[in-house]
Order: sequence, then structure tokens, then C-alpha cells
Amino acid sequence: MSPTQDPCRIICKKQKAGIIKEIIEGKVDDNVPASILQIHKNAKVVLDLDAAQLLTRLSHPWLVGSCDWTDKMIRRAIVWLCSQTNKPILKLTNKDYNQHGLDELLSLYGSAYDVNIRIFNDLQHTITGWPGGKPNADDTHRPERAKPFPKRVIIFSPHPDDDVISMGGTFQRLVDQQHEVHVVYQTSGNIAVGDDEVIRSLSVVKNLVTNYDSDFSNLISTIDNSLNFLKEKKSIGDSDTKEILFIKGQIRREEARSACRYVGANPENVHFLDLPFYETGKVQKGKLSEIDVQKTIDLLSEIKPHQIFVAGDLADPHGTHKVCLNAALAAIDELKNTEWMKKCRIWMYRGAWAEWEIDHIEMAVPMSPEQLRQKRNSILKHQSQMESAPFMGGDERLFWQRAEERNKATADLYNKLGLASYEAIEAFVEYKLVK
Repeated sequence: MSPTQDPCRIICKKQKAGIIKEIIEGKVDDNVPASILQIHKNAKVVLDLDAAQLLTRLSHPWLVGSCDWTDKMIRRAIVWLCSQTNKPILKLTNKDYNQHGLDELLSLYGSAYDVNIRIFNDLQHTITGWPGGKPNADDTHRPERAKPFPKRVIIFSPHPDDDVISMGGTFQRLVDQQHEVHVVYQTSGNIAVGDDEVIRSLSVVKNLVTNYDSDFSNLISTIDNSLNFLKEKKSIGDSDTKEILFIKGQIRREEARSACRYVGANPENVHFLDLPFYETGKVQKGKLSEIDVQKTIDLLSEIKPHQIFVAGDLADPHGTHKVCLNAALAAIDELKNTEWMKKCRIWMYRGAWAEWEIDHIEMAVPMSPEQLRQKRNSILKHQSQMESAPFMGGDERLFWQRAEERNKATADLYNKLGLASYEAIEAFVEYKLVK
């Protein structure tokens, strides 16, 4: 996906897999004209992986033939079987496997009991309340190492709110457990601030200046010009002035700092990269450049983290997450032969639009009701991103609502599979460097 890709094309790319499934595997239907091709004697469909991901041969290959039974494939199959039978893992029987096309697993492992125990333990070992590793504990079956403790941790946040939206509970745990947590905001997020937010902020500043010290004539002139542009001159589709973009960026910075103060992060560990690819002042961004990657390399080299969290959610409506991920991974790749990077663990989180499929989850961090409320409060510090945010996508829910419902759904799925009942869970997948 290109960094300059149109938002509508990105959204369509996400939706096309469902349409392709209807065309190829659904009933022939006049409402889906292309489905009529199913009865053509010489029709061939050529697809990329994104478009084909929901087809049975990829999503549930055991239903169409023999499988290469990797650990992830077995987990996916058992989770699917639980949904089909409405049973937790440990109550699945040989009959359930046979009736749903999974008899091949019985041949490989002997009995339903043996497969059930294996997958149950596999999922159980993903759950941890110590995302930075538990000190003085046996970490054989834990997602993260016990040592070193405490760790230097970097949380990469594409926009100045993705950290708390996507992993606010984990962020809080890492701080509470005394790790040295650095938050790195990769872009300013300035175009996602509504004009009314700027008008309100500038009006407050102008009133303060004129009330206490009227000598700041240049500042007052800049404020007046900006207010006049936003109220009188700006039309739909017009780009903001440099001054207004700066102000919008500052609004997001201070919201991010406020959220970090609430979590308890050290103010000195809050970093703003302002990657150049983003600073076009428009929805359409520039291409990722060496400067973007070098700024990321410089920061990583300065901190030398033991643990890195990056955003792996590529469903962001205008593609910023994808470019930020590329910048972080390119920098990590450049540094992969350094001694400290060889010992670093990299975890990928997803954001406000989607969650990792359960067969991919490698670390699941549970939250209590109180911890979930704390996460909500940290998200609410980003006031400019509530109802008035320009780029909410097609989902009408506010960001904190999306995050809570997604986290609760993950916890509910774990519970339905027979594991402990938590209020909510944040999920992560490990990114492994190619040596």
C-alpha cells in the first residue's frame, strides 16, 4: 500500500475480501452480478492475498483438503471448532472433530483430549499481567523475558493518541511496574484537529495576552490573522496556513503530554519525531524518505531499548500507520546487527479499527474494570479527537468506545474458549527480525 494512497482505496481494499467471498463461494444472486460467473464453464479468478483471505481454502483449509498443521493452524482450527460447537476447548470430543472435518488432527495426535490440552496450554501461556517480564520468575512459558528488569521500553505511536487507544492498559502496567518507558509520537497529527479546536485555543490565548500584557503585538497579529482565515476565508478543501498547522500540532502535543502525565510516564521520556513524510498539510502524504528512517535510527540508537512496541494496524483510513510502521521496521533492520538490538523484543499492536486474530496472538495483557476505566480516561485526554475529529473513518463510535469494545471482545473470546474471565484484554504479536 503506497503512503500516498487515496483513503477510499484503502477502505475498499479492506472490504473487498468479503465481496470476493460472496462472488466465489456465495449463492448465485442477482444482487451480486459477478456471482453468476460461478456457472460459467471456463471462468478463472486471479486474486492477491488480501482479496482472497476470507475464502475457505485460506481461512479454513481443513474443510477443502489436507493441511500443513502448523501450531497457528491448529489453534485457528480449534478456535473455529469451539465456535461451531459452542463449547470451550477442554470439552471438545472426538465426535466434534470428526463431524467438522478435523479428523486429520485426531490421526496426528491420537485423541481430542491431547489436542485440547495442547491448545489450551498454548493460549493460557499468552496471558500475562507483566508485559515487560516478571522479575525473579520462571519465564519458560511467559511471552516476555524476566531479565533484564527493569527494561528500557519504546512505544511507537503513529499519531499522538495511538499509544493509549491501542495499548493504554499495557502502557499503564509498564509504568506501574517501574520500567523506563519512552513514548515516541511519529507524526504531529496536525491535520486531524478540527478548526473549532484552534479557534477556541487561539481565543483563550488572545484574551490572556490582551488582559495581562498587550505588548505582544506580533503574536496578537498572528492570532488575528489565523482567526480571520479560519472564520472568514477558509473554504472546504483549502489547506491550512503554516501557522495554523503549527498550532494544531501543538494542541495534539499537549494532549499527548497530558495523557502521559495521567499514566505517570516521565515527561523527559516523551518524544515527538514529526516525521517529514507527514508534514504536507494535506490528507495525501509524501513518500517515506531516508530522513524519516534516519530520525528513527537516531532515537533508537540513543535509547537502546530492550523492548519495542509498534503499531501493526494497517486499517488506518489514510495510511499513516503503514508508513510509520515501515519507518520503524526499516530503522530496526538497519540496527539489527548491533548488540543491543539482537537482545531487543519487538511487539506489534493493533489500533482503533481491528484486533489480531486469536491464532496470531502471542501476548495477551488482561485488564480489570478499574484498569479499563483508567485507559478510557487517558484516551479522553485527547479532547480534539473526540466527536469533532475529522478522520474517524466509517465507524461512528468514538475512539474510546472502539477500544473498549474491541478489548472486551478479546477477553470474551478467551473466556468462551474456557480460559479465565477478564474485563478486557489487549493483544500483541511478536515481530521477529530476519537474521
